[in-house]
Amino acid sequence: MNQKRNYQKELERILPKLEGRPTLLLHSCCAPCSSYVLEYLVKYFKITLFYYKPNIAPESEYRYRVSELKRLVAEMLPDSDVTVVEGRYDPERFAQAVRGLEKEPEGGKRCMVCYRMRMEEAAKAAEELGCEYFTTTLTISPMKNAVALNDMMEELGPIHSVKALPSDFKKKEGYKRSIVLSGDYELYRQDYCGCIYSKMEREAQKKAAEQN
Repeated sequence: MNQKRNYQKELERILPKLEGRPTLLLHSCCAPCSSYVLEYLVKYFKITLFYYKPNIAPESEYRYRVSELKRLVAEMLPDSDVTVVEGRYDPERFAQAVRGLEKEPEGGKRCMVCYRMRMEEAAKAAEELGCEYFTTTLTISPMKNAVALNDMMEELGPIHSVKALPSDFKKKEGYKRSIVLSGDYELYRQDYCGCIYSKMEREAQKKAAEQN
């Protein structure tokens, strides 16, 4: 992993050179994170917003996050050509992938396996839909490893005949802008990443804080 690369600057060098509005598959982790990224990229790309998160538990949480994403697009970009595609919700696939890593801390090996699974599915979807580029909104979060995510996308892109768009969307106040937009559209902002293990970790943190 190259810790010295500035993915935002790399993106800024690419955008002015684009011809027309090429197609982009944008992997979405949630509505709040997607808000700024959509606002930023919609003028440069024809976007397919791909929601794939088999790690989310319980299913009611998954369904609610999908509905919030669709609401965001409808309300923020009503006249755009952004389309939302929902991947398969398969929590068993996630459970099998991270077996043995259940006690890993947030951001550890379990998360790397989860990132990989989602980036692979995003690259496959981009290939199937004929998109020229793909990237993920995950890099907007200060809690996510943008270097690892970009490395994975750059590895997977050539395998699936799609270009990996470099991203570190938290740069240039991107994360702060997502918070503002979340307030403007009254978006549901979850307090855990999504999987049952991150939920348990978050609940333990809350309990510890209450006891102190």
